[in-house]
Amino acid sequence: QVQLVESGGGSVQAGGSLRLSCSYSGFTYSGNCMAWFRQAPGKEREGVAILYTGDGNSAVRNSVKGRFSISRDNAKNTLYLQMNNLTVDDTAMYYCAADANPGNACKLSAVQYHSWGQGTQVTVSS
Repeated sequence: QVQLVESGGGSVQAGGSLRLSCSYSGFTYSGNCMAWFRQAPGKEREGVAILYTGDGNSAVRNSVKGRFSISRDNAKNTLYLQMNNLTVDDTAMYYCAADANPGNACKLSAVQYHSWGQGTQVTVSS
């Protein structure tokens, strides 16, 4: 069973940076789609970034391009989300997600992911 544990959230001022980490375990296959999602109060959960752990191919949503990046360290079984130049609109609960089924194309759609972490709060103040 896949387990995901996020860390690294916190409160920062606009323009600041945070790095979120997601420690993962329990994968049967070596290559999997993983993603970061976020959900602000009163809003739908949205995909922020995706990564395929097999080769590191990744993508981020257009609204965070140039500010956010996703990466992984397979030796540490950890997925990261580096967030720079944060704005108040980035305030949300951030979730790590994983698709344990091999061979799927990685997408920014929550329906693909069946394993979720508990979330870590990011709050950006002006």
